[in-house]
Amino acid sequence: MYHGAETRVRTCGGDTEPFKITIGLHQGSALSLYLFALVMDELTKDIQTEVPWCMLFTDDIVLVDEIKEGVNTKLELWRNNLESKGLKLSRKKTEYMECKFSKNARVEDVIIKLENQILQRKDHFRYLGSMIQKDGEIHEYVTHKIKAGWLKWRNASGVLCDGKIPLKLKRKFYRTAIRPVLLYGSECWVVKYQHEQKTSVAEMGMLRWMRGHTRKDKIRNEVIHNKVRVVPIEEKMRETRLRWFGHVKRRPRDTHVRRVDEMEQLVKKRGRGRPKKTLGETLKFDMKCMDLNEDMTKDRNT
Repeated sequence: MYHGAETRVRTCGGDTEPFKITIGLHQGSALSLYLFALVMDELTKDIQTEVPWCMLFTDDIVLVDEIKEGVNTKLELWRNNLESKGLKLSRKKTEYMECKFSKNARVEDVIIKLENQILQRKDHFRYLGSMIQKDGEIHEYVTHKIKAGWLKWRNASGVLCDGKIPLKLKRKFYRTAIRPVLLYGSECWVVKYQHEQKTSVAEMGMLRWMRGHTRKDKIRNEVIHNKVRVVPIEEKMRETRLRWFGHVKRRPRDTHVRRVDEMEQLVKKRGRGRPKKTLGETLKFDMKCMDLNEDMTKDRNT
């Protein structure tokens, strides 16, 4: 594959003369990640546990335990195993988050350490583009996705706000490049009304900007959606959640995603106060909305 391959290094003074590659892989090659994952699986096969108690993706490691002493034990085990083979755990990047989903949760005074260094405690944890809060909510995640969507929008504003470009092309660009950023990870959101409202407000700002309108023009959202011919983002979120739910239910019962999905049924005792909304309740509401939309469509056609 790399026989006779040559490369150059780009510097501030220009590109260097081409030279042959005799060892290693191209920078950015997909093979580098694959080979690294193979090596890591082989080096850590004796200390890896089942998902979700241990998750490993290339060089990102997540360790989960019910008590802090268990986290300290796992960290020390991973540190000894990796350092004995020439690898090291980053002291600066290693953080921990304590989840207290119940108001009656037991408070522990144990300090999380990596060797002799005390780890920094965080209120939210980001892993593979997803953000988890210690209280189980998704406010930070939704806000992060909206900011990421606006960042992509500004990068492409030269195309989406150009009056010479056809609206059909703008619509396709928005569907393929902007909206997926807003909806990334929404399949697992326990979404509430305020989350849908914040995401819808962000989308309407983008669509109005695309059409060259502002809120002062007093044009209703339904009119903007009909002109741009884009489905409201809350309906798209509902569609992606139900599609993901169908994929999960078709998986074998012994797979990791099915086991995590069924953990909700094991929690029988609830704390005082109003119980938190679950993903199952969100999916039931999505199904009712989809059935209602289908009935309305049939009534229009008859």
